[in-house]
Amino acid sequence: MPWPRPRSLRKPCSGSHILGSRWLSDPSRKVILKFAVSCRVLTLVLQALFNVVIPDHQAEAFSPPRLAPSGSVDKLVEGLLGGLSRWDAEHFLFIAEHGYLYEHNFAFFPGFPVALLVGSELLRPLRGLLSQRSCLLIAVALLNSLFSVLAAVTLYDLGCLVLHCPRQAFYSALLFCLTPANVFLAAGYSEALFALLTFCAMGQLERGRGWASGLLFTLASGVRANGLVNVGFLLHSQCRGFFSSFMVLSPTRQLVKLMASVCLSVLALSLPFALFQYYAYTQFCLPGSPRSIPEPLVQLAVDKGYRTTEGNLPPWCSWDLPLIYSYIQDVYWNVGFLRYFELKQVPNFLLAAPMAILVASAIWTYVTTHPWLCLTLGLQRSRDKTPHPGFLSPQVFVYLVHAAVLLLFGGLCMHVQVLTRFLGSSTPVVYWFAAHLLQDKEPLLRSLETAPAKPSSEDCPPGQRVPRNSIMVLFCNWKTCSAVTRYILQYFLTYWLLGLLLHCNFLPWT
Repeated sequence: MPWPRPRSLRKPCSGSHILGSRWLSDPSRKVILKFAVSCRVLTLVLQALFNVVIPDHQAEAFSPPRLAPSGSVDKLVEGLLGGLSRWDAEHFLFIAEHGYLYEHNFAFFPGFPVALLVGSELLRPLRGLLSQRSCLLIAVALLNSLFSVLAAVTLYDLGCLVLHCPRQAFYSALLFCLTPANVFLAAGYSEALFALLTFCAMGQLERGRGWASGLLFTLASGVRANGLVNVGFLLHSQCRGFFSSFMVLSPTRQLVKLMASVCLSVLALSLPFALFQYYAYTQFCLPGSPRSIPEPLVQLAVDKGYRTTEGNLPPWCSWDLPLIYSYIQDVYWNVGFLRYFELKQVPNFLLAAPMAILVASAIWTYVTTHPWLCLTLGLQRSRDKTPHPGFLSPQVFVYLVHAAVLLLFGGLCMHVQVLTRFLGSSTPVVYWFAAHLLQDKEPLLRSLETAPAKPSSEDCPPGQRVPRNSIMVLFCNWKTCSAVTRYILQYFLTYWLLGLLLHCNFLPWT
């Protein structure tokens, strides 16, 4: 029989969470918000320090000339925030400032550049002091900090809905603040915005708000290409609804409704991608009025061999399905099945190994716990009658499948070192499983959960426990922590800091 949506249990790990209360009435959410803001501020301070102290590596990366003269305030902004503009961030800043001038710019979806452009427009009153690039850098720092903080709180809400274990949801949100993909949530990359939209969409779907979820997933697919994979959440939800009502309502009517919903979901999430590809086609493949390009940018195209809209007709224009995105990934980035499996890429595989092992372990743990549920694609009741709140909740199944698809595709078809930010910004499983391991293997956390409640603070509802930042407690009691706890926290904190140190100075951390 169909698997019903689990109800909240009233046990320490399964306490009911009143989602209709005011947003900040939950003291756990306040702790998460405070920790997330602190981590964002520390990230910006450290990247500025590393950028000033350590000389930049001369990397072969996209580096367009600055067209506007730089004043003293611009130089100050560049010194403080320049570390946020390395590697692919330069593409996003360039697109926000100049639009899609070069063919390879179309590897980067327009959602984040549009957000940067809106953010820089809000700083228009400062244009007398700042160039547009400086405004964009400030927009990167402010917007990505905001997106990251909101994503942490949203992940907590999502965890409460799916895990039915507010304590584990609390740990996972705190771990997100120390994510190994930290530098990419701060720099001029689209990961922070994508994580926020994706977690919000997942939460709306868990609340039964299909239209709101579909809209947010559609926006996410306009930010990153892997947003297309999120259609699986909508399809699984629709299939689950179909099977739950199959024996009650007219099967034919339900089947027609299911097919219509599936088609609508696929079309909606594919729309940003399709429109983006069509825009590229109109720019490169159809005759039109020539676009004015500043001379320094034209010279850059000549020097580097970049194709502009004024160049020869690209080969992809003559394809039966002219997709510029596929062409760029193939020709410019050499992305393809097993193309990265070379001896010289062993260091990059080692760099991605911790994230791959973490997600693979999560999949193995879940599948071995719920083999029947996995065999029936999460649509049938498990034969195991034991309740499993937390990461092993049956509701986690579809998130595990999503993480498995991303891991398989990223490991086989992408530049493998991208796995850390690819998975860290796309799936909550990374943080749910790490929180599950901490809660299961760390005696100190169990003692904190059973400790007598502290007196309520002034802004905490009467009788409600004031939560501690459990992750900081673990750091303060490092020597007494279990080996599993130390491995997890070492990985998160090492990548959190090392990414800032290397990425902000054009060293290989992409």
